[in-house]
This record gives sequence, C-alpha cells and structure tokens, in this order.
Amino acid sequence: MFPVGGVEVMLIGAVVSLLVCLALAGAWTRSLGWVTGWSMGLLVWTLCVIAVVTLIPADGAPGIVPAEGRLAACSWDLGGPAPDGFWIFDSGQRLLNTVLFVPSGALLVVAAARWRQWAVLAVPVGLALLAAYSFGIEMVQLELARIDRACDVTDMVDNASGAVIGAGIGLLLALLLRPWRHRDAVRERVRF
Repeated sequence: MFPVGGVEVMLIGAVVSLLVCLALAGAWTRSLGWVTGWSMGLLVWTLCVIAVVTLIPADGAPGIVPAEGRLAACSWDLGGPAPDGFWIFDSGQRLLNTVLFVPSGALLVVAAARWRQWAVLAVPVGLALLAAYSFGIEMVQLELARIDRACDVTDMVDNASGAVIGAGIGLLLALLLRPWRHRDAVRERVRF
C-alpha cells in the first residue's frame, strides 16, 4: 500500500521544498547576484514541485493496484488516453502537462544567462536534461504502479514542449533582467 497521497500532501511537499529552495536562493544570491541566485533557487523548486505533483497519488493513498491492472509498458499513443479534465481545474491534461514545465524552462535560461558565453551550450543541454527528467518521471510512474499513475509518451512530449516554450519566455526575461550585469557588483562586494 502506498502510504500517502492527496492534494494536501502535494501542498505540504511544495511548501517544504519552497522553504529549502529559498534558503538555497539566499546562499546563491550572495555569490552570484540576485537574478541568478533567485532563478537557480526557483528552478530547483520547480523541479521539486514537478516531482511532487507527478509522483504523489492525486486522490489519496490508492491502496493496492492488482498486477493485472498494472501497465506493462508506456502508452505510445500520441495524444493518448489523457482525460479531458484534471483534478485542479477543468482543462485538458495535455495543457497542464505543458504548463508544468514552462517555469523550469524559463528559469533555466535566466540562470544560464549570467554566463553569456556558456549559455549557448547550457540552455540546449538544460532543455535536454528537462526532457530526461520528464522521461525519468514517466519511468517511475510505470514501475511504481502503487502511485496509481500511468506512463504516457504524450506526457513526455507535452513536458518537453513546455520547457521549450518556457525557454522562449526565459530569453525575454533574461534580456529584461540582464543577469550578466550583476557579476561585476558581486565581484566588488566580495573584494571588500
């Protein structure tokens, strides 16, 4: 039996991880500047929230999932068996899967933009890692039938699409916030 689940557990997980990530953001801000420090701290938090909402059963502890009710492989039906609605609000699950990864993609770009010469490499690698994170989550959902989730290739495509959309938004934010400006201010502060 999977011992925990439900919206309350998800909210507790999100709040606890937020507190930890705020502490990380504060530490990173001292050495990297406020834009990069906060974007890195919030990036870590978005990854924690993604894990919480995708790996904790939404409707409480599901109990036992019989072996014959367990999927043997991921659904490769693009557009798949996703329901029309989801438990948060009445919308398509595909839209929610896409939106879930948008903040991570945006924060990745803002964090990487501090090092402009490396951002050209870091952003595509980071997007690939976000896609791999989505793949990993789907594999965990497949292997742990007790969390009452289903592995679906559509989720992976939607998650990766959300990360790419987020990267576009992050590019605009990086141009607005210009995190590379804060390097010199941090160097001056560290010298004294």
